[in-house]
Order: sequence, then structure tokens, then C-alpha cells
Amino acid sequence: MRKSKMGPDHQIPRRSFLGAAAAAVLAGSSARASRQQRPNVIYAFSDEHRWQSMSFTEMPSVKTPHMAQLAADGVEFTHCISNYPVCSPHRAILLTGRWPYQHGVIDNGIPLSPDEVTIGKVFQQTGYHTGYIGKWHLGGTRAEPFGFHDSLIWSDTNVHWDKSSYFPKDSPAVAPKGYNATLMTDQAVEFIRENRRQPFFLMISWNPPHSNFTDAPPDKLAMYPVGSLPLRPNARVMDDGFKTEGDHVLHIPDGATHQGYHAHISAIDDQLGRLLATLEELDLADNTILVYSSDHGSMMGSHDLGSKRQPYEESIRVPFLLRGPGMRRDSAKIDALFGTIDVMPTLCSLAGLNIPIRCAGKDFSAHMRGGRGPDPASQLIMHISKQNASGGEKHPAPIFRGLRTKRYTYAVREEGPWLLFDNHQDPYQLDNLIDDPKYARLRQKLTSNLQVSLRNAHDPFEMPA
Repeated sequence: MRKSKMGPDHQIPRRSFLGAAAAAVLAGSSARASRQQRPNVIYAFSDEHRWQSMSFTEMPSVKTPHMAQLAADGVEFTHCISNYPVCSPHRAILLTGRWPYQHGVIDNGIPLSPDEVTIGKVFQQTGYHTGYIGKWHLGGTRAEPFGFHDSLIWSDTNVHWDKSSYFPKDSPAVAPKGYNATLMTDQAVEFIRENRRQPFFLMISWNPPHSNFTDAPPDKLAMYPVGSLPLRPNARVMDDGFKTEGDHVLHIPDGATHQGYHAHISAIDDQLGRLLATLEELDLADNTILVYSSDHGSMMGSHDLGSKRQPYEESIRVPFLLRGPGMRRDSAKIDALFGTIDVMPTLCSLAGLNIPIRCAGKDFSAHMRGGRGPDPASQLIMHISKQNASGGEKHPAPIFRGLRTKRYTYAVREEGPWLLFDNHQDPYQLDNLIDDPKYARLRQKLTSNLQVSLRNAHDPFEMPA
């Protein structure tokens, strides 16, 4: 194994990535492609990166050249929806292809059962060497029970410098020095090098741009002086960063937060660039599916809100960029509503693997190959529980269920109908149409469609009268 770039005092233990995969058995009946033809798959995702904050979407002043390269070299889903914009529920949907009330992770702080059929298990059982690196947030410090031969789970990742630890198998936790996203990428590069002669499936979960927002690398902070980045028209920043509404204290980003959030995004772009460069160096680029996405977005002052757990575009709409063998390489922009629930079946299909019948999502792979794929009328969006949110039940984000259609966002709270936005006419969601009598028939139709979606998701939410 090559030495880690973490420095001589913090090398990754050799046993952390060696030995576990030698016994992987090829399940021939569950794969359509031969071992030699199978593409590698890398699913790289950050935490809290909204779609709007990239150079080629709505913020040209933010430097994201490698994300732009990935989008230009392949496919971008321009309307990728985080069905449940909270860390643990999103990750559980991602790994299982199932809804929260099917897998049980309805909020942060709830572990995922190892009995679930996960994407790691599907790839592992069909001959792939599988790895997971970075933030886990699904209970414990081992991903092996979920189908990953190798795992380096990181904890305490919200402080991005010198405070995070990772957990090698059968060894004490290691607390290296440096920016944790860079250190995670060091490990990912090492995993790729070690497994370059066999099909591999790797998930890498970076923590930035999640808070702490103000500890981005200094060179990235210097790129965006406080006040230099434009705000969205529905946003503001506050000098003290707080606003009181009744019993709730709302955290509204200040100028340094807005600066740091986007500096972290540029830092993550650098790490994506390192993955791209490694694939080119090892001559793996043409046989590797590479995805960049995020678990959810961030309000960053829009509608006087910070964080996530909201039905607004800044919270639910995330990047989804990918390229790979047999896929379009023409900077295709696909506006089909693609959700977290669809990732597992789509990646399985792109790799030539059979999709587990328990997956609740759709296979969108035909879109990437230049054909006609699913074009769903809506994606289900939700906030089920805030018991384990910051502040618990006092967290200001309401419990809701809703739909994001091609044109509209519709959300219902436990007390009654809440939001209706026409995203074509009102892209910043400033005009709530929920009480407008002209939209009564539309509300009725959306309510009926939402009830069907909830039944399909086994969600017991009771729609208000």
C-alpha cells in the first residue's frame, strides 16, 4: 500500500483496506454483465450542498470547475430531489431504495438495520469489491454489515479541521490532522489504487459544506470576501445570525456563514477533481461510473431560514452529476424529476445488475443512455420527525408531507394545507398560493396524488380535512 498523504504519524493502517475482499463470490444469476465488462462505480456525495450553489447553475461567481467538467462530460439531472432533506433518513433511502417507514429511519439518531438489502450488498454479492469512506450517520462505526468489504467511518466531522476521527477495522480510532474532506479523499484515492484491477464500488461521504460553515480552507475563504457573493432574491443575512419567532430562535446566516458555505463547496470541488485525476492517471476513467451529489441542500437565509428540513427549493433540490461507460457524453441536462429513492435502482441498472424487488424507486438509466426513461409527475417530499433535530421539538421546521411536481411545490402540515408555489412563474417561491381560490382544483388534485404517494410509501401521515 502506498503511504497516506496524511503524513508519517497518521498513515492508514494496512489492514484497513486489505484482506476482506478476497472471498467475494460472483452471483452470476443476479448480474447481466460479465466480470470483465463491469464498470467501477464511485458515488461521491457531500452534505448540505444545494443545487443553486454551483458555477453553472445559479451562482457563476462560485468556483466549481470540476463539477462543471463532470456535468459537461456527462449528464446532469437538473431536478434531483432529496425526498427527505435530513442526513440519516436521506442516507437510509439512498442505501436501501426504500421509504422511511419501510426501513425505519424516520429521523437522525436512528440506526439502520443490517437486515436491510442495501446497495452495498447488491454490488458485493455480484463480485464487486465494495468500500465506504466518510460520514455514515446510520448508527455505529462499521459499514461491513451493510455490504461493504472495507469501511472507514468518520465521526465528529462537523468541525472540519483536526477534530474528526475514523475507525479502522479491529484498531483504535485514528484522529489525523488536516481538513477532513481532504483526508477522506486520500483514503478514497488509496482504495481506488488498491482495487484498480477488479470491479469496485465505492461510496465517499464528505461532510462539508455542512456546518461548521466558517472553517473552510483559508485559500478558499480568501476567494470570497464577506459580502462579495450575491444572495438569492428570497434571502437575507443578519449581523447577529439570529431571529426570534415566538418560542423559536431561528438561525439566519450572517455574512461569514454565507462566505464559508461557498468556500467549502469550492473545497469539495477540489476533492472531486482529485477523484477525476486519479481515474485518468490509472486509466480507469472510461470504465468508471462517477457520481457527484448531496444529501440535501441548505436554506442559507432564504425565507429567513437556515439549514434544511424544509420543502423549499434550497432545501430539497441537490446536484446530481454523472458520467460513465455507455452513457451520454454531451452535457445532457435532464429535467425529469429524479429522487433519492431512485438512486439505488438506477445505479444497479447502469452497472448491469438486477434491481432488488424491494426497491421502491424507478430506474432512470435509460435517460443516461440517450433513451426515454421515467418522467414521473412528482416526487414525494417529507419531514417526518424532529425529535432528534437540533433543539428537538423546538426546532422551527414543521412536520410536513408534500409533492414536488414539474411545476408546483405543494406541502401540507399536520394542521392543514401549508404551501403551494408555481415554480415556473415564481422560482424564488415568494407567492404562496395555498389560499388562492383560483387554485382550488389544483389543490384537490395534488391532495389526491399526495394521498396515493403516501400509501405507496407506507406512510401513516393523516391528511388534514
